[in-house]
Amino acid sequence: MENCIRKTIEENEKKILSPRACLAAESRGRSRAEEECEIRTCFQRDRDRIIHCQSFRRLKHKTQVFLAPSGDHYRTRLTHTLEVSQIARTIARALKLNEDLTEAIALGHDLGHTPFGHAGERAINSLSSFDFKHYEQSVRVVERIEKNGAGLNLTDEVKNGILCHTKGEEAYTLEGQIVRIADRIAYINHDIDDAIRADVLTEEAIPLDLRLALGMTKGERINNMVINVIENSKAKIRMDADFYKLFMELHTFMFHAVYTNPICKSEEVKAVAMIEKLFEYYMNNPFELPGEYYNISETDGVERAVCDYIAGMSDTYCVKIFNQLFIPKFWIE
Repeated sequence: MENCIRKTIEENEKKILSPRACLAAESRGRSRAEEECEIRTCFQRDRDRIIHCQSFRRLKHKTQVFLAPSGDHYRTRLTHTLEVSQIARTIARALKLNEDLTEAIALGHDLGHTPFGHAGERAINSLSSFDFKHYEQSVRVVERIEKNGAGLNLTDEVKNGILCHTKGEEAYTLEGQIVRIADRIAYINHDIDDAIRADVLTEEAIPLDLRLALGMTKGERINNMVINVIENSKAKIRMDADFYKLFMELHTFMFHAVYTNPICKSEEVKAVAMIEKLFEYYMNNPFELPGEYYNISETDGVERAVCDYIAGMSDTYCVKIFNQLFIPKFWIE
């Protein structure tokens, strides 16, 4: 191509973005060197690789909070991911940070999440001899599992943002830090929305002082939270200390009202039991693992491969495999 579009984009980033932004032209690069694309920057390519990968598509059938909801409008892990991406991109654009990098991290942050939400994550962690954390598994997905073991070969900045999106050390890019707070803004608000839809919660049940300070509706809360982040972020991505305290009080309220509510968690015991049975079965019968996971068992061990396989399942696929292995099939005349 006579005029390299990618180079033009990279030059425009240098002119337009904040000095604190992570520029595509200055990326730390990939584990395996590749020829650059003439059209897309490295972060644009990472975003596209994530969108087109199998793990991303499976998110549409993975639980966010409500297991196997019958309604069409409850969030799944995929719609959650899209909401995180939208909020994160809004913050990145306002702060003149790299929107492409932010979007890639946001779209990839939950690729390693288990079926049945955090109940599935806790189940696999209790069964394995190593610490199983979904954010670490998300990095493993893009490094080791996708594309039959070849991985997606993403840039270091994207992988670091994915790894640091929940707990522990913050991402070394501001874009990664944005995704971390956008994730929390997204899930606290859409979980309230879903809980109201499920008649588990009413808007009026949220303490009035929190609603007056943070917003009286979902839209107001998201808007106020995003604005607060934009107005208070400089060297780090932050909310104002007083506002953040109220934000955390809302999380505490949701923990008691929704996240530990027996109505929301009524099916978790069954989900955990399924995972336990599948784990035991494949530990004893590793040769029945799909080919790509059997290959992992030969290099990384059976336990690691079994955890990879079960963690990658969607809710519906997990139920399907459980039924095939443990539910008797009836003869039909």
